[in-house]
Amino acid sequence: MNIIINGKHLEITPALRSYSEEKIKKFERYLSDISEAVITLSVEKYRHKAEVLLRANGVLIQAESVTGEIYSSIDEVYEKLEKQVKKYKEKLVSHRKGGSKAAAPLEEIKEQQEGGKIIRNKRFELKPMSPDEASMQMELLDKPFFVFINDISNDINVIYRRQDNNFGLIEPVK
Repeated sequence: MNIIINGKHLEITPALRSYSEEKIKKFERYLSDISEAVITLSVEKYRHKAEVLLRANGVLIQAESVTGEIYSSIDEVYEKLEKQVKKYKEKLVSHRKGGSKAAAPLEEIKEQQEGGKIIRNKRFELKPMSPDEASMQMELLDKPFFVFINDISNDINVIYRRQDNNFGLIEPVK
């Protein structure tokens, strides 16, 4: 596993680096195919933030935590990731039992708008997947919506979480 540790307004000390790496390496016992872990540690006034993005077999698993101390942020983000990884692992097992494929690689497109201006732009390669796989990926990323290519129709679709905690699917009309 390739572990990348970035610091924003924070110097990454050897102790902080080894503590972070030690926590993240524990995920290899759950998922053997984690190719990369990107850890971003930042400090803004009294807020210590830890963000982790795991790439496993093309699937992205993301979590973040903000506390008053950087080590507790790392511990909290580890706990959040542990829940998500276990949930992902359970869904993989249930998909296999159901006879469908394991989760296909997933990518996300997201634009945040504020006052009519695009303030952030992300570009990702989209891979075909089923709406079930897209909903699983959306939950792993902890996002309110997810953009994907439907593997049956080859159209771009959007899946989102409704207020009643179910999912909605937006498909284009031809």
